[in-house]
Amino acid sequence: MCGIFGIMYAEDRSDLGTVLTKAAECLTYRGYDSVGAVAVTRQGQADLRKDVGKIEDVAARLKFHELEGNRGIAQLRWATFGVPAQRNAQPHFDTHHRLVGAHNGNVINTVQLIRDLSAKGHIFRGENDGEVVVHALEESYNKHGDLDRAVREARLLLKGDYAFIITALDGDRLFAAKMGSSLYLGVGPDFILVSSDLPSILWLTNRIVTLNDGEYVEFNQEHYEIRSIETGSKIERLPIESKLSPDSASKGDYAFFMQKEIHEQPDRCQALLDFLAASEEVRPFAEELAASKRTYIIGSGSSYNACVIGSYYLNRIGACSTYPVVASAFSEHFGESIRPDDTCVLISQSGETKDLINVLNLLTKRGLANNVLGVVNVLGSTLMMRSRRYLPLLSNLEIAVAATKTFTNQIVLFLALAIEVAKMKGRAGTLIKILQKTPRAIADTIAGMEGAAAELGSRYRDCNDMYTLGYSLTYGSALEAAQKIKEISYAHCEGMYSAEFKHGPLAIITEGYPVFYLSTLEDRQMMLSHINEVTCRQGTALTVSPPSEELEKSSSVFLPLPHADQILVPVLSVVFMQLFAYHLTVEKGFDPDYPRNCSKTITVD
Repeated sequence: MCGIFGIMYAEDRSDLGTVLTKAAECLTYRGYDSVGAVAVTRQGQADLRKDVGKIEDVAARLKFHELEGNRGIAQLRWATFGVPAQRNAQPHFDTHHRLVGAHNGNVINTVQLIRDLSAKGHIFRGENDGEVVVHALEESYNKHGDLDRAVREARLLLKGDYAFIITALDGDRLFAAKMGSSLYLGVGPDFILVSSDLPSILWLTNRIVTLNDGEYVEFNQEHYEIRSIETGSKIERLPIESKLSPDSASKGDYAFFMQKEIHEQPDRCQALLDFLAASEEVRPFAEELAASKRTYIIGSGSSYNACVIGSYYLNRIGACSTYPVVASAFSEHFGESIRPDDTCVLISQSGETKDLINVLNLLTKRGLANNVLGVVNVLGSTLMMRSRRYLPLLSNLEIAVAATKTFTNQIVLFLALAIEVAKMKGRAGTLIKILQKTPRAIADTIAGMEGAAAELGSRYRDCNDMYTLGYSLTYGSALEAAQKIKEISYAHCEGMYSAEFKHGPLAIITEGYPVFYLSTLEDRQMMLSHINEVTCRQGTALTVSPPSEELEKSSSVFLPLPHADQILVPVLSVVFMQLFAYHLTVEKGFDPDYPRNCSKTITVD
């Protein structure tokens, strides 16, 4: 949530506003409701422009392209403290317009700090926690006139998880700190920059420096120093070259990023399988799962849905005792019962999800940090850096807010791990060959079923209520299908275990009410019973399954998957439902890339 970007050049530039605008556009997938940019010249003159709205509208209306200077900050805000309004948009000045800065994250003691600092003479122009960050820095700066010291002392006032960028108008440096929210440093030929995420960096440079929590960086256009925010001690860390291409942040010939990313899934799946086949980390990762007394697989949103499917794979194929857990519920349900012989696999696309970081912090507090294994897409993220062992998803950048290729690679990775455990126990059988055909099976599903997905999207464009049901292996797929439909088309959709539908929700069925069933052939007899519960009440049963004469005859609409392998059905059925959700959304006239009220990286509780 939110996104910050700051850059420093040696000389004033007439195109600084254009640079800030493009960087902000690269961060829009994180979710936002307002946007702002500030340019500061070498003479200390600042030009701040900000407002509520989309970046292209605000930038055009306020003429961001006119911003000139040698350093600048851009910010996209997703409202937490303070309503979406011009006064709460970031960046912010301090009381006397000597400092200007912006933040990402959540300062939980904002209300108290506004009250306390106002009593000391600070003038607040809004209610936003980003403004509180600037005033917390100002409190020390007023006393010492030292921005470096202010950065370190502000941490004593600010509670929560955040990152920020700050500069003094009469100075010649930018400062940025990472205290729980994502932050990266980029080093270019004549500039240095920081940003919340890689898309806004890669179009300028691929030389990246990862920053860790509890660190801050002071930089100009040619030199940077990383320090501990607690002690001020210097930390040496050289840039590394990112292999991600800036082209991955471009739609190319596709209408939307989501459509592009759905079609990238076969390639990204193959890249993951190639990596796993060559990696020396897979076997020890699998050995830990096999040896663990209990394994908790923990995630949020789509990552949790992947955990549900992963738990089925690890149990059925690898005979591992696994428990899928929603990250935000982990502490309350299992926090006091975690044991030294348990393993916690934390799975996240961004590697910065606040609910998951809370689990990390809990396990660290309990002395169980070594029990954490990570599954991440963003290398250098907090989860990667703090996991004792991790595996990457290799999905490349995923711009659309709704997860597609990252989710698919998550469940493929769990399948690969389950098969690795089975190999260790001498019972993998033909599963390895089935795993290897996954990329082709995904490609066949996209090519063979997109037409049906588009037709259904058109048919149900006026429908705002439906169910997706799964059984056994496809339960997690049904959860994910419902999530895709809800988050981008705004139609209400509930994913359920199909056997539970008769325990109450069946009452909602009326003539024509749509219910999707995701089924393997092995579970078809059970699914036939559940389908009949709906069709005998004149509901519409839409079944996604490998070819089956029995299921087709019982269904109102039958949507055959191109491959029948049981362990691939959870993957392929979700791919079809991604296509349906995408086409339904476009038919409804909504933007599938940037759904309202949603964010790619959730950094608040």
